Amino acid sequence: MSAVSHLPRLWAFVTMLAIVAALAVVVGAVFLATRPAGSLTATAAESDLPDLALLAPPTGPPTVEPTPAPSAAPVTPATGGPGITLTPPRLLVISQTGLPQQTKEDISQLKHVVKIDSFDGGAIRISGAGLNLLAVDPARFRAWAPKAVAEQPRVWSALAQGEFVADSSAVRRFGLVLGSEYQVDGGPRLRVAASASFGLPGVDGLVGMETGRRLGLLPGVALLVHGPEKAATTLNAGVRRLLGSGAQVVTVGGGRTARAAADKSAADRPATAKTTAKATAKQPRAARRVAVGRPGSYLDLYRRSAAVCPGLSWTVLAAIGQVESSHGRNNGPSSAGAQGPMQFMPATWKAYGVDGDGDGVADIWSPYDAVPSAANYLCANGAGQGGKKLEKAIWFYNHSWSYVSKVMSISQGYARAYP
Repeated sequence: MSAVSHLPRLWAFVTMLAIVAALAVVVGAVFLATRPAGSLTATAAESDLPDLALLAPPTGPPTVEPTPAPSAAPVTPATGGPGITLTPPRLLVISQTGLPQQTKEDISQLKHVVKIDSFDGGAIRISGAGLNLLAVDPARFRAWAPKAVAEQPRVWSALAQGEFVADSSAVRRFGLVLGSEYQVDGGPRLRVAASASFGLPGVDGLVGMETGRRLGLLPGVALLVHGPEKAATTLNAGVRRLLGSGAQVVTVGGGRTARAAADKSAADRPATAKTTAKATAKQPRAARRVAVGRPGSYLDLYRRSAAVCPGLSWTVLAAIGQVESSHGRNNGPSSAGAQGPMQFMPATWKAYGVDGDGDGVADIWSPYDAVPSAANYLCANGAGQGGKKLEKAIWFYNHSWSYVSKVMSISQGYARAYP
């Protein structure tokens, strides 16, 4: 409790360092993942794989409802696409300045640490009242939210459109009104588009990365750590050993999921169309148009789309296409809101979706756009470099090492089936 009580003073001190920190060369938030021991040795049998040369993408408008195929190959359920496997935080680290890359790597290597992610943060004032905010990429942060919050599309749409999502406790404490705009002291106006119970001690709400930069929040001063709940005490001790005296470590949990379920996210009217969220400095801007065309088979579509990412094998795209939607036969949307044959979350699509067939629209439901967009997303995470980089890029697609193993197995099966 004492760590939480000191957070407002710490955030105020962090804000005072903004001018100094702005002079440093900073590269956005950094995501680190630790792969468990073991190798990807299992491979799929060629007899279990559908014939991609005979499987044609739809020629008409894509349908939202899954359409069972007459072939004997089973239609697998949509898994949800990039960034929706929930990884609840066990620790919240608040530092005076962005944590060094080496410190993050050391934390990621601690026993029991499964995943870490860092975000921008700081304090703002509205009519003299201080609020502590995190600036996040909604596609990435969604995995850290309680299940009841992760399943509220309006929360993530609001962040992607540059609006403010207040923690439910802050709405009650400050008397915030959903749908209203508030003038930040010495800064822009913020519209409170939604509220949600995030369960992060001392954090009053979230904004998107671009909005965070406009507010002057500091890069990488907040770090979330995920691991087994029963190991939270050990994680806390290990992280503290690696941090300097200027950082605080707060244990997160204690029924946060239950509280979120009881206080489900509330949102006002659907947000009006605005400028879509800009890609962060860490996320390269997607090439909005690529030359894939409309090939007559999924085999050709995967092969052409792989060219979007030099070094990426088309078999990896084919494997993801099979796992995510059985090559367009189960397009969702999933329970978490993922859509289309490659199961993109809408916020991720805004950053990486491309127009593959040249019709002027990047359509999340069209395989001619979705497959090259998947290559674009994988490439931004290092898939073209192969090896461990490829495995980690696939892990970014769906935060599960068993998912990585499955995709690699099917990929190897396709490589044998189509030498």
